Amino acid sequence: MSLIFKQLFERESCTYTYLIADSDSKEAAIVDAVDIMIDRDTALLKELGLDLKFIIETHIHADHITSACPLKKFYPKAKIVIGMENVDAEACSDIMAGEGHILSIGNYDITAIETPGHTLGCMSYKIGNKILTGDALFIRSTGRCDFQGGSAISLYESIHKLFKFPDTTEVYPAHDYNGLSVSTIGEEKKFNSMIRESFDQQTFIKNVNNLKLSMPKKIKVSVPANQSCGLVTAIN
Repeated sequence: MSLIFKQLFERESCTYTYLIADSDSKEAAIVDAVDIMIDRDTALLKELGLDLKFIIETHIHADHITSACPLKKFYPKAKIVIGMENVDAEACSDIMAGEGHILSIGNYDITAIETPGHTLGCMSYKIGNKILTGDALFIRSTGRCDFQGGSAISLYESIHKLFKFPDTTEVYPAHDYNGLSVSTIGEEKKFNSMIRESFDQQTFIKNVNNLKLSMPKKIKVSVPANQSCGLVTAIN
């Protein structure tokens, strides 16, 4: 028995998609799939002989369109998983996950962790010694908090929830803009420029407010499409 764990990159939005599977049962989950990479992802699933069981979204993305609904056309038994606070996507999801919800693939359990702050319904997912942190915790940074129900206070609390895991726990974010692919909880506590362990809440809020980031170029298209799990893309 072994875990198949693939980290896949999409350059335009600097998004990481994760393919996770049990090598024995061949049951698989894909996390934060991007519409323009569906050919890559379906080819890899087919090549490895995997049966897609879950299509997981960490949150309603503003910078790319999900391939959740298009993937479900290829794998009709797969369940689309959305955080339960993402009520706008309830109609297109099969599972509304909350804190502690377990998604099983073969002999492995993927455990849902509520980590709001970047958006209201942001989720992280833990499997073994790995946490997929979505847009909550990046490598040496954090997600922004200025749209889709974002809250710096909530994000501070969410990341400190993640900081309670062992220092050796591996951190896999949904994006990286600096060529980094993996970190650990211990590293982020020491070196994260936004929210290292020694920073209090007010310091973090100040750091977030000082980001002054421009809006994602695709936000006006991506958010509505992703509230329907990419259904708009699947139809057009």
